[in-house]
Amino acid sequence: MTATATRRPTRNGGRRLVDMVARVRELGILAALAALFGVTGAVNPSFLTYGSLRDILLNSAIVAMLAVGQTLVVITRNVDLSVSSVVGLSAFGGALVLADNPGVPIPVVIAGCVVLGAACGAINGLLVGVAKVPALVATLGTLYAFRGIDYAWAGGRQVNAADMPDGFLSLGSSSVLGMPLLALVALAVLLVVGWMLRNLRAGRELYAIGSNPEAAVLAGIQVRRRIMAAFVANGALAGLAGVMWAARFGTVDATVATGKELDVIAAVVVGGVAIFGGSGTVYGAALGALLLASITSALAVLRVDALAQTAINGALLIAAIVLDRLLALRVAAALRRRRFRDDH
Repeated sequence: MTATATRRPTRNGGRRLVDMVARVRELGILAALAALFGVTGAVNPSFLTYGSLRDILLNSAIVAMLAVGQTLVVITRNVDLSVSSVVGLSAFGGALVLADNPGVPIPVVIAGCVVLGAACGAINGLLVGVAKVPALVATLGTLYAFRGIDYAWAGGRQVNAADMPDGFLSLGSSSVLGMPLLALVALAVLLVVGWMLRNLRAGRELYAIGSNPEAAVLAGIQVRRRIMAAFVANGALAGLAGVMWAARFGTVDATVATGKELDVIAAVVVGGVAIFGGSGTVYGAALGALLLASITSALAVLRVDALAQTAINGALLIAAIVLDRLLALRVAAALRRRRFRDDH
């Protein structure tokens, strides 16, 4: 009984320490956003106009939603490189159905794209969770496979805004109380997934798998099932993001979202989600997406060369990975010291 009583505070203290580190990372991103908006607004006041802020929210909404789904996968020590191809496949599929079948209800098309994305996620989940193929290799393969299907399906065709119903296109431009509808959808997804990760057993088990997969198996966690579920949920959100992309931009072909997976992973890592799994939050990932979109807009306003923008994003990614590693070492050292004090 005594041994149990002494071990429990250590685990609770360790969890509180990890939560505190996550909050510090998120507060750091908020501080960086405040500094970015303050400095850029002082140099060019047009950066702080409603139109500019609205564009930033629209530009970050799709990446933020993809970052939320990617977080579910990354915290299990995996990664999904195929999200951009899933977005492209669902965007073209949804746009094509709406263009060729004007009478189809929009909610049915949205649901179909989500199901299509979930099916792609299930393929990744089977390869990684069941067949034990390394996630990097499996999802790199499906990135090309899904994109190839997209090209074959499109056959060189491009769906334009004039081919799609106005009711669908309005989803990409409408606002509610001054907030873009797409940003509100991304916010709703963020809040729901964030709550589930923190309060449901399935969410906590994803963190346990990422922290120590072998210990998770010994604890009776259905590791394969949870990894499969993470990939399916990520695919479903990528399917929804594809619909958002089609509504936002109107013109859709087989090249939609090519290369976007790198922006998503950058947002996740910059947002404080450990690339080695086991820690991080969807809130941080969404803030990372907002920060990267804001930096891109700020550099464009300041007329910085596009190549420099890419270099700055790369530098941020490297800095975030280094910071993650340093924080992980500090947390591990602090936990070891606490265990030593509890044992003695």
